[in-house]
Amino acid sequence: MTLSLHALPPIAKALLAQLGGWLLAYVSARLGALGESGLSPAWIITIQAAGAAGIAWLLASDRWWIPIHLAFMPAIIAAQRLAIAPYWYLIAFVALWLIFRNTIRTRVPLYLSNAQAVEAIAEQLPTDRPFRFLDLGSGTGALLLPLARRFPNGIFVGIESAPLPLWWARWQAQGQPNLVYRSGDIFAESWQGYDFVYAFLSPAPMGRVARKARKELTPGAVLISNSFPLPDREPGRVQPLDEAGRRTLYWYPF
Repeated sequence: MTLSLHALPPIAKALLAQLGGWLLAYVSARLGALGESGLSPAWIITIQAAGAAGIAWLLASDRWWIPIHLAFMPAIIAAQRLAIAPYWYLIAFVALWLIFRNTIRTRVPLYLSNAQAVEAIAEQLPTDRPFRFLDLGSGTGALLLPLARRFPNGIFVGIESAPLPLWWARWQAQGQPNLVYRSGDIFAESWQGYDFVYAFLSPAPMGRVARKARKELTPGAVLISNSFPLPDREPGRVQPLDEAGRRTLYWYPF
């Protein structure tokens, strides 16, 4: 039973954690009512939040779910007391949906490549021949736009499924003839014909990335993964991007 619960989708685990937290809070409130003073609303919310976070931990949810469960109900209560106009909640929901709508399904949050990654990759790109570069989940274009400007001999393609980051990337790339952004699924698109493929995703899809790369990348192509190595292949090069080692480029020649 435990193994089957661990295999549940992240959203199902989150729902179970919240319901379990409320069940624990309800039981605690009923038991507290047997005393003289009972439990205060603040204590009930605290029990619910702690219970939801604990259940999420028992279900082996990703670590970033724990602070979400701890803050979820307290944030709702605090928002109710602010007397914010209802349309602001709608605006916030639409904005978050446009940015993170596929995160629950893909388990890939929005990561932005920094200037160190741009420089490290630029040092390895050829200047004396044409090449094709694919960014899997190109986000706001933090990587592709500066590279496209520096390497007119390259063709740069970004695939992104989130509407708002995609719109922002396309808006910034206006007038850049060697850069194009596509809306789509990175695993539905073909990776054939690219000399460099870049991924800054999460640990969850890296096994699938490795299988697709083995199947579709041609000899001589290079897969560059930011921060998350492939699970079954040794990188040809490991390149830390900062002294603390928080971000690292893993280079996989095929």
